[in-house]
Amino acid sequence: MLKGFFHVPKAINEPVKAYAPNSPEKAAVLAAYKEMWNTQIDVPLYIGSEEIRTGNTCNMSAPHDHKHIVGTYHLAEKSHVEKAISNALASRKAWAAMPWEQRAAIFLKAAELIAGPYRAKINAATMIAQSKTIHQAEIDASCELIDFLRYNVEFMTQIYNDQPNSDSSVWNRVEYRPLEGFVYAITPFNFTAIAANLPASAAMMGNVVVWKPSDSQVFSAKIIIDVFKEAGVPDGVINVVFGDPVMISDTIFDHPDFAGIHYTGSTFVFKEIWKKIGTNIHKYKTYPRIVGETGGKDFVLAHPSANVKKVVTGLIRGAFEFQGQKCSAASRVYIPKSLWPAVHAELKAEMATIKMGSPEDFSNFFTAVIHEGSFDKLAHFIDQAKKDNDAEVIIGGNYDKSVGYFVEPTVILTSNPKYATMETELFGPVLTIYIYDDANWKETLKLIDETSEYALTGAVFSQDRYAITEATQALENSAGNFYINDKPTGAVVGMQPFGGARASGTNDKAGSAQNLLRWVSPRTIKETFVTPENYRYPFLG
Repeated sequence: MLKGFFHVPKAINEPVKAYAPNSPEKAAVLAAYKEMWNTQIDVPLYIGSEEIRTGNTCNMSAPHDHKHIVGTYHLAEKSHVEKAISNALASRKAWAAMPWEQRAAIFLKAAELIAGPYRAKINAATMIAQSKTIHQAEIDASCELIDFLRYNVEFMTQIYNDQPNSDSSVWNRVEYRPLEGFVYAITPFNFTAIAANLPASAAMMGNVVVWKPSDSQVFSAKIIIDVFKEAGVPDGVINVVFGDPVMISDTIFDHPDFAGIHYTGSTFVFKEIWKKIGTNIHKYKTYPRIVGETGGKDFVLAHPSANVKKVVTGLIRGAFEFQGQKCSAASRVYIPKSLWPAVHAELKAEMATIKMGSPEDFSNFFTAVIHEGSFDKLAHFIDQAKKDNDAEVIIGGNYDKSVGYFVEPTVILTSNPKYATMETELFGPVLTIYIYDDANWKETLKLIDETSEYALTGAVFSQDRYAITEATQALENSAGNFYINDKPTGAVVGMQPFGGARASGTNDKAGSAQNLLRWVSPRTIKETFVTPENYRYPFLG
């Protein structure tokens, strides 16, 4: 075994490429997009060293052109899930015993593969699978994922370096053991980086994983799998299954070696998972770690002193980038009456310039929502707003799923601060605005705090420092990530650890050491150099 106190490369945030006209990165990603678009792939289950094709398959298509098939993936049966668990557990001893610097090297190599030879591939796959513009794909699938891998290695070394005090008679040490058992990772469709980070962060700390990606993200998940394999993640450390989420989860939660879940997805599903784990608690060898980031109903508050152009830019980017399919996306807005005419005019003028279509056309700011279920849900809420007396669709409101699942960026104006779209998470490009009287600033702060069950992100725009201070204090429990004079999206790994409380999750802050601490079980070791040989203390004399 190597000897030495090793220092990993200093983590730095990956620069975001511009994809300007005639740039080499633009040419590379369009070439990768074209090749993937015209080639069908077949994605098996990855269990241990095996690639298993069950023959029971589902098609993969692009949301912006849902009739175009880009591949198929194979669905697991219960026996495959059981096999994935067995392979994970069989791999645990060797993986947990691997020196930490060897694990670090694997994931640092994965980061460099994404930064280099896989960058165009993973971006193009994300553009196809999730209908992200190139900018949204670049900041997610490339930069954020690279940042997760680099910074998590650095955070891992910080955790291992956190040691208790000792003196000349006693040497105290803390060993950060991986959890006893296996970790289950359930990942969402909307961020390729999250899909990779949830299994990778647990694995980096020496755990073995069963990973179930979202059905709507399998196409880009395949690139993650390829990267991990090339980087040297051993067979059996991260096992990948697709299929019926209830069957897969029930099989996993029924196993005595289930040690933790790393989850991003809906609030309702997470609560059901928590309930199932609680019901099965007597089956487990250890208390499972439950880590989840769930929904949001994220607010933007403008103070009467706010700059109109900055507010409007924050609303458009915060609400409509990636079609509002971010748990952090702006969705409920509070504008003072004195600013509303100027905000309305600027918002309407700016939104009229937004182009919608395929992400292959780089002039499009906006593309399609993820699938028909999302499309139908959004159409329902838009139609209802057109009928209701206390709401009005003032911008957008059209939709069409004949080619792709396209819903126009839509703005609803409501006179009811508790209107359905002010409280319900829609996960789409629908922004609802409520106008408050300038004199009711304090009451509006209270209204924001009490309106939603969620507490993920929020933003205040103001040029008045007293108002900023008041909002920061009044809304301290309303958002785990709070933004001042900026949109409520775009947390950067190593800069803004991400997560919320209330119904938004366990707030374990992805992109920080706090998250990695959930995937270890510390053991304290006390070594006494001169051991007493008589039980009698001085007071007995």
